Amino acid sequence: MFGFLRRPPIVLHEPLLDAAWDGRELRLACTPAALTTIALELDGCHFADIAPDANGQARCTFPFSPSGTPSAILLPRRTRDGAALAATPVRLGFGKAGLAPASARANNAAIEPLAASRLLPFGTDIAAREVVVVVPVYNAAPLVERCLDALLAHTSGTARIVAIDDASTDTAIAPLLARFAAQSRIRVLNHETNRGFTATANRGIAEAGRADVVLLNADTEVGPNWLTGLRRAAHADDAIASATAVSDNAGAFSVPELERYNALPAGWDTERAARALWQRAGLVHPHLPTGNGFCMYLRRDALDAVGAFDEAAFPQGYGEENDWCQRAAARGMHHVIASNVFVRHARSASFGDERRAVLGRAGMAVLRKRWPRYEADVGASLHSYERLVLDWRVRRTYADARAEAAPKARLLWVGDDAPRWDDVEVWQLRANGKRNELLASGRVVAANDWNARDPEASYRALWAWLQLHAIEHLVVAERKDSAVAILCGLLDIPVMLVAQPFAASAAAALAAGTLLPPTPIRGGDA
Repeated sequence: MFGFLRRPPIVLHEPLLDAAWDGRELRLACTPAALTTIALELDGCHFADIAPDANGQARCTFPFSPSGTPSAILLPRRTRDGAALAATPVRLGFGKAGLAPASARANNAAIEPLAASRLLPFGTDIAAREVVVVVPVYNAAPLVERCLDALLAHTSGTARIVAIDDASTDTAIAPLLARFAAQSRIRVLNHETNRGFTATANRGIAEAGRADVVLLNADTEVGPNWLTGLRRAAHADDAIASATAVSDNAGAFSVPELERYNALPAGWDTERAARALWQRAGLVHPHLPTGNGFCMYLRRDALDAVGAFDEAAFPQGYGEENDWCQRAAARGMHHVIASNVFVRHARSASFGDERRAVLGRAGMAVLRKRWPRYEADVGASLHSYERLVLDWRVRRTYADARAEAAPKARLLWVGDDAPRWDDVEVWQLRANGKRNELLASGRVVAANDWNARDPEASYRALWAWLQLHAIEHLVVAERKDSAVAILCGLLDIPVMLVAQPFAASAAAALAAGTLLPPTPIRGGDA
C-alpha cells in the first residue's frame, strides 16, 4: 500500500557491484582486480580517487561535510571524468545512513563554512602583532614591480616591507627599488656582492627584530586579505611554527591540482581569485611537514626556538625552508596551509626552470640525508582528508566562476538602514528580539540568543561569524565604542567611518571614509 514511500533501487554499472553509506563512511565493492582506482565525484566536481583492495573493497571516510552542507551528490566513475559507475548520481546525507538516487542534473550549489574550521582563539589580538614582509630580489624587474605594487595595495595592519637586492645584474632593478624606497612602508637594502637566496632571507629575518616574518618571493602577487589570513592561520594554535599560502603554481601548495600550474578561471585576475578563496576555500588549514618559501609566515617564537635558515647547506635556497620546518617539527611544532590565502606565483623567474631543477635535486639530497622520513611524511599528508576538501572546494569555486559575476567584498553593517551598494555584499548584524542575527541579502545566515547578564556566548559567536563568513570591513556611520568594533579590531578587520547620506558605491564611500583606530578593550568588554 505504501510502496511509493520506498526508495527506488540504485542501479550500478559493472564492475561496481555494491555501494553503502553509514553516514560517515562510503563503502564500495567491485569485481576484484577490475579497477585500480574509483574516482569519486561530489556535486559535479572530482573529490578523490580511492583504491580497491585485493577483494575489490574500497572505502572513503568523511569526517565532516566537504561543502559544509547536510548532504552531497555522489557519482562514482572509472576514472576522473571517465565513465560513470552508476546509472544516476546518488545523494548521501552526512550523519545519516543510506543512499538515494538523485536526478542526473542534481547539484548542491551551496558552499558553506566548514564544521572543522580552525579559528583564531577568542580574543587573540592578531592586529597588534608586528610583521615584517621580507622580499629577496634578484633580477626580473617586471615581476618585482608587480610584487611590490600588490604588496602596497593589499597589505594592512602593522606590517613593514623589506626588499633586499642580492646584487642583481638586471640594470632596471636599482632605479625600480629606488622608486619604491620613497614609499614610507618599504625599506630597501642592497648587497654589494651576491650572497645567495638563503643568506638574503636570513638578513631579512635579522632585520625584523622581534617581529614575525613573512618570506615572500619577488615573483609573487598577493591579493586582498593575504596577510590577515596568514596571521590568523599561523596563530590558530600555539604549536604552529609556520603557515604557507596556496597558489596557482607552487608545487605541493598549488590548488586545486597538486604539483601543477593551475590557470585561473577565464576573466579572473589575482584579486578575484584571492577573494573567491578567502570566501569559499574554508578554514580547515591542512597540516604538512613543511612550508614553502614562496609565501611563508614564520612565527617569531618558532624562529627563536629553531634559529634561521641553514646558509651553508642551502646557499641558493631550494630546501632551506623544508630543513627549517623539519627542525621545528623535531621540537614539537607543526606547519599549516593557510587554505583561504591565495598568492599568485610565476616560479623560477630568477633562476629559470633548468637551474631550479639542479638546485632542487641538490637540496633534496641534503634533506634525504638529514631527514630520512621527510618524503614519506610529505607523501602521507599530501592527500589527507583536509587537503582533499581544500582542493575540492577550490575546484568547485573555479567550476562555478563567471567573469561577469566575480566575488565581491563582504562589508558588515550593524542595525537597520544598511547602505544599498551594488559593488560589495553588505551583510547585516541586527537584534531581533532576544536574538542576534547575521543576514546576507536579507537571509538569516547565523543566529545566537542574547543574554545581557552573560554576553560572552554571543561575543564568541560573533567572533566565529566574522572569520567563517570572510568579513572584510565593518562600516559605521558614527564613532561609537561597541563589542563588534572591538572584535573587528582584534581580528585586523578595518572599521571605516562613512558619511551619510551614503555615496552611490562602496568604493566611493570607503575612499572618502575614515579608518578608525582599534577600539580599546575596557573592563566588561569582550
